[in-house]
This record gives sequence, structure tokens and C-alpha cells, in this order.
Amino acid sequence: MNVPDDLRYTADHEWARLEDGRVRVGITDYAQDALGDVVFVQLPEVGAQVTAGGSFGEVESTKSVSDVYAPVTGTVVEANSELTDVPQRLNEDPYGEGWICAIEPADENAFGSLLDADAYRKLIAE
Repeated sequence: MNVPDDLRYTADHEWARLEDGRVRVGITDYAQDALGDVVFVQLPEVGAQVTAGGSFGEVESTKSVSDVYAPVTGTVVEANSELTDVPQRLNEDPYGEGWICAIEPADENAFGSLLDADAYRKLIAE
């Protein structure tokens, strides 16, 4: 499994990248592999208020439907609308073009409380 060292992670298998004060969010390689072929992504609305640990969207695959959870509390400032037409980007490039949204965090320090790559590797090894 690909677990980039420069990202933070949640126990629910989302990744987070801090970019210019915003937190870009997607699902991990582990999550997309477990889901199988992604066929639909429900994106959050730009402007939506999200709460850390709260569901803000769904990913539907040929195997199941899974909620996507916010890694931080804040406001959705961007959504990857390309996933509406090309949901398989989550499978093909989960850490790049397969990002889901960007959140303006209510508390910039919240990002630091997410799992680092080593902690996430331990989680998925169990």
C-alpha cells in the first residue's frame, strides 16, 4: 500500500494535505483498494460546514457504499467536480487527481492531531 510520508491520515482512511492554510482531502490507497472499482462520488457542497469525524460525502463502488469523513472541522472551499464524471480517479490516483475537496479549517492546529504516515501504516497493518 502506498502511504506518502508528507500526508496526514484519519482512522477512517482519509488523507489530508495542508496547502496554503487549506486542508485538501481524499481517500487513501488502502481505502480505494478495499472499495474496489469506484462508480459514484457524492461531493460536499462548497460552503458546507463540516465537523471533524462527521460524514460529508459518499463513495459508491461495485462492492459497497462508504461514507467519507472530514479530517478537520471547517468550511468546504473547493470540491473536485471532475469526480462526478470520472469517479474512477479515486482508484487511479487517490493522492493526486482523485482528491475530493478542500476545507478551510476552523482551527489550523487540528491538522497536527491527525495520524502521521507511520501511525497510519501501523493502523492498516493490524
